[in-house]
Amino acid sequence: MARKLSVKDAINEAIDQEMSRDPTVFMMGEDIVGGTGAPGEDDAWGGVLGVTKGLYAKHPNQLIDTPLSESAYVGAAIGAATCGLRPIAELMFIDFMGVCFDQIYNQAAKFRYMFGGKAETPVVIRTMCGAGFRAAAQHSQMLTPLFTHIPGLKVVCPSNAYDTKGLLIQAIRDNDPVIFMEHKNLYGNEADVPEESYTVPFGEASIVREGGDISIVGYGQMIPRALEAAEKLAKNGIHCDVIDLRTLSPIDMDTVIESVENTGRLLCVDEANPRCSIAADIAAQVAEQAFSFLKAPIKMVTAPHTPVPFSPKLEDAYIPSVDSIVTAAAELAKERA
Repeated sequence: MARKLSVKDAINEAIDQEMSRDPTVFMMGEDIVGGTGAPGEDDAWGGVLGVTKGLYAKHPNQLIDTPLSESAYVGAAIGAATCGLRPIAELMFIDFMGVCFDQIYNQAAKFRYMFGGKAETPVVIRTMCGAGFRAAAQHSQMLTPLFTHIPGLKVVCPSNAYDTKGLLIQAIRDNDPVIFMEHKNLYGNEADVPEESYTVPFGEASIVREGGDISIVGYGQMIPRALEAAEKLAKNGIHCDVIDLRTLSPIDMDTVIESVENTGRLLCVDEANPRCSIAADIAAQVAEQAFSFLKAPIKMVTAPHTPVPFSPKLEDAYIPSVDSIVTAAAELAKERA
């Protein structure tokens, strides 16, 4: 049975159901339970934005408050994963990954390969990403490309509550390390979400809108904006496929290529900085695999190659907007290869 649920609540429910199903699932993070001397569940923050609030009361033996040391608890989670547990490490903001990056890219991502496929590391690292929250340059980055570049990691960035729950359950059950990126500006967005447990498979993009003129490809916060842009474009006779990648590693290029073969035009939308971004990767792969189908040059709409500004007006201008997507798509519709 489905009912409306926010992205924030979908995350909470996914963890709750998996902790109830499997006692080896546990979570570590800062401010998720309450500090030393605090009144336990009454003081449990559930993380910096309260995403996991209430879980400690239900699963007191499966949530662990940690010191402000990402290298320590992320490393501990990775170690626990190699010993038969299924840890979830909550990294407050993706921007803090530099503190524990060695543990992620040099250890967790490599274990299966270093030990001949015999070692499994079923760890999920949940973290907030993205701009638009007035959190300044050190708490607002879209660092999805950094993790996608690393073999051995699986990278997820959902755009809606339904996918969020299913992808998170899939991530917890997966036997490889998963970086689960949650866009903080999407936490309040609601969708129909089944009460029962379910999974959404990795490596399968979703065509969330169909149209024959342009293929718009993105993920995370860019999908609601791309859908709004597609609605405006349709009123002017430009009809777009909108493809939600959902997972960035593995990535579903087959769906993208099939769409481009039909439309002949590609617009890549990505909140990450443009150099070596997901948008650049998609553009390169389409140029290599489907160049003969293109009717016009590929376009990208991305953030500029600068840190995220703190000024609200500048931050709004920094993030790809509905209007910028509409403008790029309208220009693309007129172009010829």
